This record gives sequence, structure tokens and C-alpha cells, in this order.
Amino acid sequence: MLQLIPWFLHIIDPILIPLCFCFAWSFLFLLGWTLWQGIKDTATRSRQMHQIPCTRCQFFTNTHYLKCTVRPSIANTEQAIYCSDYYCQD
Repeated sequence: MLQLIPWFLHIIDPILIPLCFCFAWSFLFLLGWTLWQGIKDTATRSRQMHQIPCTRCQFFTNTHYLKCTVRPSIANTEQAIYCSDYYCQD
């Protein structure tokens, strides 16, 4: 049985080396692609969250109990991006 292992490895050696080479580069490509997608999604989400105007609104209280005196249910959420009650503090 132990004598068959070197013989078997000698037979599959020409196939095994290119196959491992392809698997290694595929893994690195998928890793890079996943990292790129994660960075891109994070940047998109960050741009969207910076559109929320609540902290610049006159009705924003910045307390844990009541963040907004007019619409507390949507304060600091994506629904507040187009809030009809937004009134700038400046």
C-alpha cells in the first residue's frame, strides 16, 4: 500500500501543480474582489448616512430619550433624509 503512494503522486504531479496554481490565484482574486466590494459598499453607505440632516435641524435635541421633538420615530434614520419638517438651525 505504501509503495502505491509515490507512484500515484508521480502520475498526478503534472496535473496537480497547475491545478494548485489556478486555485491559489482564484483564491487571491476572490479575496481581492470581496475586499473591493466591501470597501465600495461601505463608501456608498457612508455617503447615504451623511445625507441625514437631523443634527443640523432646529428640532433635534441630541438626547437619548427624545432625539427629535417633531418626528422622533424617524430621527437619525434614512427616512429622515427627505423630512418635510426639517428646519435649519443657522
